[in-house]
Amino acid sequence: MTHVTSPEMPPLYESLTWLTPLSEERAAHLVAFLSDPAPAEVLDMGCGWGELLLRVLASAPQARGHGVDASSKSIDRARQQALERGLLDRATFDSMPGLEVRNRRADAVICIGASQIWGPPVEDAKPLDYAAALRALRALVLPGGRLVYGEAIWSSPPHPAATAPLAGRDDEFLSRVDLREQILAAGFEVVDEDLASIQEWDVFEAGFRGRFTRWLEAHDDDHPAAEQVRRQYEEQRAAYEEGYRGVLGVAYFCLRG
Repeated sequence: MTHVTSPEMPPLYESLTWLTPLSEERAAHLVAFLSDPAPAEVLDMGCGWGELLLRVLASAPQARGHGVDASSKSIDRARQQALERGLLDRATFDSMPGLEVRNRRADAVICIGASQIWGPPVEDAKPLDYAAALRALRALVLPGGRLVYGEAIWSSPPHPAATAPLAGRDDEFLSRVDLREQILAAGFEVVDEDLASIQEWDVFEAGFRGRFTRWLEAHDDDHPAAEQVRRQYEEQRAAYEEGYRGVLGVAYFCLRG
C-alpha cells in the first residue's frame, strides 16, 4: 500500500476572519468595550493572526498592543496585517508559549479560546482548567482594567455523538453558569456576557472546512491525496452537523478587574 503524506492545507485566515465563532457585530461590541475608555496597553493572549487586537488599536489610536501566540505562521500573518494597516509602530507580536509572558500587565486584555495556556497540554485531552486561566488573567489585568474572555463551554448537555469527535468526555468543558461562577471567584466583575449563536457557528465551521475545499479546487481529482482530503472534509462536516452543533458553545464575557 502506498503511503500518502498528509498534505498541507491552505491557511485558515484565507476563509476565516476570526479563529472563533464571531460575527462582525459581536466583534464591534467587544472592540468598543476594550477601546472606550481608551487603554494605554492592550495584551492579547493566544492572539492568532491578531485581527481583534489590530481592530482595538485602530479604534484607540494612542494605545499600544502586544499579541502572543504559539503559532509562528499566525504571528507572521499578524505582523503582515499590522504593516498593511499602518499599525506596526504600535503593535508587537511574539511567537512563544503564553506562559512566557511575565509582568506584561495591561489595562485591556483579550483571551479568546486560549485557556489551555495555563492548563494541561492539549494532547493530554484533559478538561480545561478555567480556574487557572482566570487566576493568571486576573494578575495580568491592571486594577480597573478590562478583559474580554471567550471560551468553549457546553451550551446544552453533552451526549456521545457530540463528545466523540472532541475529547470524548463529558467533563471537558463547563456550562455557562459554572464558568460564570469561576469568573466571579477569580475576582472579576461581569459587565456583559453572551453565547455565540448557531449562525456564528455555522459560518465558522463552513470557513474551517473551506481549507479542504480550496485544496481540492487547486489539485486534480486523481491527486494521490485527494481522497484523503475529501474524507477529512466529510469527517469535519459530520462531526459538527451530526455531533456537536448546538452542544459545544463559546461564551463571551466582558469583564472588569
